[in-house]
Amino acid sequence: MLVKTFGSAVFGIRAITVTVEVYMDLGIQFFMVGLPDNAVKESHQRIESALRNNGQRIPGKKIIINMAPADIRKEGSSYDLTIAIGILAANEIIKAEKLEKYMIMGELSLDGGLLPIKGALPIAIEAREKGFKGILLPLQNAKEAAIVGDLEVYGITSIKEAIGFFNDEQELPRTRMNMAEEFSGKVLHYEHDFSDVRGQENIKRALEIGAAGGHNVILIGPPGAGKTMLAKRIPSILPPLNMKEALETTKIHSVAGKLGSHRSLVTMRPFRSPHHTISHTALVGGGSIPQPGEISLSHNGVLFLDELPEFKRTVLEVLRQPMEDRVVTISRAKMSLEFPASFMLIAAMNPCPCGYYNHPTIACQCKSGDVQKYINRISGPLFDRIDIHIEVVPVDFKRLSESRPSENSKIIRERVIGARHIQEKRFEGMEGIHSNSQIPSRMLREVCRINETGNQLLKNAMEKLGLSARAYDRILKVSRTIADLDQSPDIRAEHLAEAINYRSLDRDSWGR
Repeated sequence: MLVKTFGSAVFGIRAITVTVEVYMDLGIQFFMVGLPDNAVKESHQRIESALRNNGQRIPGKKIIINMAPADIRKEGSSYDLTIAIGILAANEIIKAEKLEKYMIMGELSLDGGLLPIKGALPIAIEAREKGFKGILLPLQNAKEAAIVGDLEVYGITSIKEAIGFFNDEQELPRTRMNMAEEFSGKVLHYEHDFSDVRGQENIKRALEIGAAGGHNVILIGPPGAGKTMLAKRIPSILPPLNMKEALETTKIHSVAGKLGSHRSLVTMRPFRSPHHTISHTALVGGGSIPQPGEISLSHNGVLFLDELPEFKRTVLEVLRQPMEDRVVTISRAKMSLEFPASFMLIAAMNPCPCGYYNHPTIACQCKSGDVQKYINRISGPLFDRIDIHIEVVPVDFKRLSESRPSENSKIIRERVIGARHIQEKRFEGMEGIHSNSQIPSRMLREVCRINETGNQLLKNAMEKLGLSARAYDRILKVSRTIADLDQSPDIRAEHLAEAINYRSLDRDSWGR
């Protein structure tokens, strides 16, 4: 007897339907074809144990299992339930009439229980697009899959429940999600707030500009000056995720297995802070089974690289292309996958090996030339791609002990949202451009027009500081954002002057 069940394979952040064909005939052999990897082949033992512990067994017959399309490699253990249900249906223990209406996914434990899978959201989206009535998957993934509308989602805890469902012996509760409630109830809950920060008004201003235009920022200052504390508060002043961004971010975290069973939707902008010992594969993504890296996990959010010069140079250099293109392409012999990577880079570093160069009260212990050598660990092209450079100076006791509350994140966020609304109108109808940091070179002169006074100011700065052409573009983009925060249609000289001031690491005198 031939029976077909349906599962799904995840590639990148997309899924494709996999048809599992089970054929039984006379004999006692077991064959699995269709490019299964070792984890899929090992399902035979897991299925056999799970069935025996639930009063069933694999029949002593010749069983051929084909996973189509046969030219795509099937990886992972999430096909266990799909194959097990197909075997039971081919042996006429399960009614086969309902199988074509449902996608089935889940990893089996030896007692027949179900373990969570990765990529439940893209799998559910694929099930809806291919016209399936519903999907059966582990209970831990049910809320995540239920985000997809027009699809019946049933979360189950064991293979026994699946058998009862297909034999019409057990009704399963359908998992439903109130998307408006799930989204709006958690979108503005932040652990850190700028009201906790005393002093550092110039740093807060620079971070506000960065958030308003989606600009990359580097903070340079001595240990204990507050670089990490300030960076952790940046998500609280970014505009809230809209539904499209939330779903896209959730798909990436789902594929990477980072979503967890306690939440179904990513409602706040991600903040990722990898350690400086990270490999370039872990940062960008890849592996034998391509997975999203830290830069994709920070998509629509913040990637914070603390102690930037301590990262391997080869690791930092792979950031250059994603920072420009906002997408990561991972190529393999038989496929090429794309992961989104539109993130705001926040980097922090000490000014020198000892950490106290330019400190107001502590003398630097570094030898002559050590400061510049330390700065040179980061390549010029990478520095060029960071729009805002800001020096962080330690706060004195008087400012730290002030009882007057600082401006909170909500007030700053409202100004940021106002500037982003201006940019949305400016770039309306332009694919892939949402903020000033994304302005392509061909549009720069049109969007960032400056008068003769501003042009002369910028010319003097270029000659005096020895700025590159890319730094020139960055200054124009940042000045456009400053003007937007001022609700000004024109870029004035003071906007340009402030933007030029945020290129401190371009100065020839730095570290000399």
